[in-house]
Amino acid sequence: MATTSHDETDLSSAPEWGLRFATLSDPGTERGNNEDACGTLVESPTHVLVAVADGVSGEEGGEIASRAAVDVTLRAYKDSPASWGPLRRLYRAAQQANIEIHDRALVVTELRRMSTTLTAIAVDGGMVHAVHVGDSRLYLIRGDTIVQKTKDHTVAAERRRVGLISAERAKAHPDRSVLTRSLGRELIAAVDRLSFPVGGGDTLVLCSDGLYNVLEDAEVRDAMAADDPEAVCKALVDGANARGTPDNLTVGIMKITGPAAEAQASGLRGLVNKWLGR
Repeated sequence: MATTSHDETDLSSAPEWGLRFATLSDPGTERGNNEDACGTLVESPTHVLVAVADGVSGEEGGEIASRAAVDVTLRAYKDSPASWGPLRRLYRAAQQANIEIHDRALVVTELRRMSTTLTAIAVDGGMVHAVHVGDSRLYLIRGDTIVQKTKDHTVAAERRRVGLISAERAKAHPDRSVLTRSLGRELIAAVDRLSFPVGGGDTLVLCSDGLYNVLEDAEVRDAMAADDPEAVCKALVDGANARGTPDNLTVGIMKITGPAAEAQASGLRGLVNKWLGR
């Protein structure tokens, strides 16, 4: 059964600014169970989290691992001190999810190989903070441009990054879904962290490989023409299912309204401008 959530936040401190978001997870056309998971957390009117996870198929406990990755990350973030800042809170929350999945796998023999991907964002004001491990993805759509902000942690993707195979060959490579990193397999997970500014008109898309392996990036971008994030999620899932996607599929959409993102100066100059409120 598909799962969905939807919410909208208008920022009282800045009436022009708004966060509109939704998530949807579906088992797809060929599987009876769903090893994907998703969730959201509203920290405040200016501060919203979205998380997507994809349990590793072929191993026992994929569904348990993905659900734990999302639930523990959101719970640990909520319980952490605000003084840490969003990125540190999110990274610590992802590591807590990793520990809980790893520990459960040690205790329950049947779950000893369970693991999952995790891609989670915290949108706080005009900044996005993200953590990522595995091959789910985070995209930023701005105008006519769609950019993948995360790296796929797969054998094929790593071979492409070092120039051993082409990007086109990587898409059909037999190891395109073989993960080099995941949550749950090691006591300490190698989790990517990134931050970048966003503004009005930008859209953030989180999705599992069941979606992007079927739909082209341009199709994902074009679907954002619809104003309602919930409708966009449904259109993307329906589009992938119409092509007979063999995998579970999950998508999270965050649409941002308000002032457009401003170009940010880098390095020392950027820090000085930030301190001076420029």
